Amino acid sequence: MKVDGKHFRSIWRERDGWSVGAIDQRRLPHEFVIARLTSCEDAAVAIRDMLVRGAPLIGATAAYGMALAMREDASDAGLQRAYDTLVVARPTAINLKWALDEMRSSLAPVDPVERAEAAYARADEIAEQDVEINRGIADNGLKLIEATAAKKPGDVVNVLTHCNAGWLATVDWGTATAPIYLAHERGIKVHVWVDETRPRNQGASLTAWELGHHGVPHTVIPDNTGGHLMQHGMVDLAIVGTDRVAANGDVCNKIGTYLKALAAHDNGVPFYVALPSPTIDFAVHDGVRDIPIEQRSGVEVTDMTGRTADGRLETVRIVPESSPVANYAFDVTPARLVTGLITERGVLKPDRASLAAAFPERIAVAAK
Repeated sequence: MKVDGKHFRSIWRERDGWSVGAIDQRRLPHEFVIARLTSCEDAAVAIRDMLVRGAPLIGATAAYGMALAMREDASDAGLQRAYDTLVVARPTAINLKWALDEMRSSLAPVDPVERAEAAYARADEIAEQDVEINRGIADNGLKLIEATAAKKPGDVVNVLTHCNAGWLATVDWGTATAPIYLAHERGIKVHVWVDETRPRNQGASLTAWELGHHGVPHTVIPDNTGGHLMQHGMVDLAIVGTDRVAANGDVCNKIGTYLKALAAHDNGVPFYVALPSPTIDFAVHDGVRDIPIEQRSGVEVTDMTGRTADGRLETVRIVPESSPVANYAFDVTPARLVTGLITERGVLKPDRASLAAAFPERIAVAAK
């Protein structure tokens, strides 16, 4: 995607051929900073501290983390140590484990002398596969936006998002935003309602930043505004991303997604979830019951960082010192509230039969 006319990806191999460059998303929207990862531990910290975030990008970063590890120690012990270091970096996004399993299974049979080269090659493949998948999501989701536009000729199609499922959450294109970017490029009048997404404000800080730099009309709204907009016919469809989809079609996404789905259901607004196939977890049969929900530091709730009037970045506390806080990072939207799952192989019903028919290879992965 583009930043002021220049193409960027969220992660890449640097010109030296071995270190890894990534946009430091903790610094957005106020500063555009490139971080350089040079070790497995760098990759783990980048994932854990949300220098990179978004399920697909977490997976790609983990793959490059394994490659960096093989450059340092390509032994069987080094391979397992890298896997163990990275797999615990964040617990909810299944793409992390998927990418690490892919790397380990492809590298285990390789002679340690050749593992580093093989690791970089496989990590590159995982990154390129993500780009290809997301372009497929764009094509399939575009049909939904086109159908909506056809019902209101000449008028604007209003799409509601939650959190950041844009190109910053993937290697390129994004998931939920991919159809929006393609619609914009095709000349369809589209406008995006961008949830701020407390407590980390990924919508206000990241989605708004990337939409703005790509030239897509959008408006940032407080998280609790969506229901009001839906009641007054100001949302045509909602498209969100996901960190894990259970076998029964339940969807785990950033906290607050479930409430948006309830509001959409009550107001007859189509609620779609965009996902790459590695996000499907056929080993989980009931998302509400079985998907682990990450609980993050309370500081994310108590403190906020922003730019002051004189240009300084300052962090301030907004919660009383004596008040305890809870910080559940995700919630699960039951499949019954999901209109459809936008995947690289079409828009699917949110149920096991449809997912299994479209992605039988994912069942095979879960069975291992």
